[in-house]
Amino acid sequence: MGELNTAELLVRCLENEGVSYVFGLPGEENLHVLEALKHSSIQFITTRHEQGAAFMADVYGRLTGKAGVCLSTLGPGATNLMTGVADANLDGAPLVAITGQVGTDRMHIESHQYLDLVSMFEPVTKWNAQIVRPSNTPEIIRKAFKIAQTEKPGAVHIDLPENIAAMPAEGDCLNPDSRETTYASFRSFNAAAAAISKAKNPLILVGNGAIRADASEALTEFATRLGIPVVNTFMGKGVIPYTHPLSLWTVGLQQRDIVTCAFEKTDLAIAIGYDLIEYSPKKWNPDGTTPIIHIGTTSAEIDSSYIPLVEIVGDIADALTEIMKRVDCQGEPNPSAAELRAEIREDYERYANDDGFPIKPQKIIYDLRQVMGPEDIAISDVGAHKMWMARHYHCDSPNTCIISNGFAAMGIAIPGAIAAKLVHPDKKVVAVTGDGGFMMNCQELETALRVGTPFVTLIFNDNGYGLIEWKQINQFGEPAFIHFTNPDFVKFAESMGLKGYRVESAQDLIPTLKTALEQDVPAVIDCPVDYRENLRFSQKSGELSCRI
Repeated sequence: MGELNTAELLVRCLENEGVSYVFGLPGEENLHVLEALKHSSIQFITTRHEQGAAFMADVYGRLTGKAGVCLSTLGPGATNLMTGVADANLDGAPLVAITGQVGTDRMHIESHQYLDLVSMFEPVTKWNAQIVRPSNTPEIIRKAFKIAQTEKPGAVHIDLPENIAAMPAEGDCLNPDSRETTYASFRSFNAAAAAISKAKNPLILVGNGAIRADASEALTEFATRLGIPVVNTFMGKGVIPYTHPLSLWTVGLQQRDIVTCAFEKTDLAIAIGYDLIEYSPKKWNPDGTTPIIHIGTTSAEIDSSYIPLVEIVGDIADALTEIMKRVDCQGEPNPSAAELRAEIREDYERYANDDGFPIKPQKIIYDLRQVMGPEDIAISDVGAHKMWMARHYHCDSPNTCIISNGFAAMGIAIPGAIAAKLVHPDKKVVAVTGDGGFMMNCQELETALRVGTPFVTLIFNDNGYGLIEWKQINQFGEPAFIHFTNPDFVKFAESMGLKGYRVESAQDLIPTLKTALEQDVPAVIDCPVDYRENLRFSQKSGELSCRI
């Protein structure tokens, strides 16, 4: 084999990290990287927009725990990439972004498409660097993946000038190092056990960190044995099966909800794998008086409403096991938890036979849950439908409902569904989106068809930005600037070689979903939604009183 250039060495190091896919667009300044990828074991997925590429890498990272990789050229290619990079960073998804750049000989002058990308990406990444010495490439790649994948995971960025990419490079790729698991102290276990033993009405709040730590089984056993009810964040769905009698489902809406009552009654919140960005503690502990036990792989963030009584930093599953050994209580759940769960389930089930049209969002999601298996995957976009997905789509297993939450970026669902189908080709995948979010990255449906990832896109169609309308009416009494028109989504799908369906009654939805999920090409379902339910929910939340 002849002498490698820097781009070839970089790609060889990506192979060494176990990278299967790179998502991105070709450009003049990344030509050498593309040429190297052409001769590698890595599949390059050509996307239709850099934002789509970054979202694919984002969701790939969430589902696998391994950094998803995206590639762009310089200038506008890099700025397009940034939204998905920021989303991954705030939601704790490991991602490595690689950008092309002008040659180092052009950076000191005003140059075509040149931006200081290292400075630009700094606020939205855990770490970033520019390769200026070919021999440093192996160290930079290894460091990028290590930082991206270490708790809390996030995004990193590597900038590769085109003249450096073409230079001869020497060096061997560095093997991933084995990172020892960190365990918390016995003293902290004893303190947590003592606090739990004294509590009359403890409550577990579980977040995405428990999913990343593979602590689902340990948490379910912990809750069951000690009789402690569990509430999950939007990103903590499925850590405990929603069918479990101690599961109180999801918290995280910006308005009071039935599950809010659990926080108002608790005398000890046990936060497990919880990140403050998932749901601000000021929403569930506004005066900072509820005692908190923090259990996570990283220390607690500083917040006046989140000052832990006990802080346990280390392997989550191990911590839960050790605490269980030390707790002195009978494990009998407080009867109020069962009453609250019954009230939450009653609210959910009341839409099972609703035949209104346009269809209520609760009914759409209820029917979607009926056709999806326990291991199938829903990817929620951002908008009014996200609030309803968060509240009503319940999960048996972790990582079966992916929601952009920390950055809340519209347009993630369709690119995310492509990544989900690449990771899990045998599972049903549904991209759940509003018509606004759909139009932001619908071009990636061509990518889905080309790379052979058949999934269903379910559009909540209201001809407007429904979430903003909801908030405008709540705050100002009337909406403004939120209405638009849409193309014929069925014809749109068919024009791309996809399957298109339109729901025309509440009874149509389940058979349409089943038919669409059987197709061997991507399918789009246009489903009119009745978002009058948004304001009805706001009114009910304002009248909510905790009876138990």
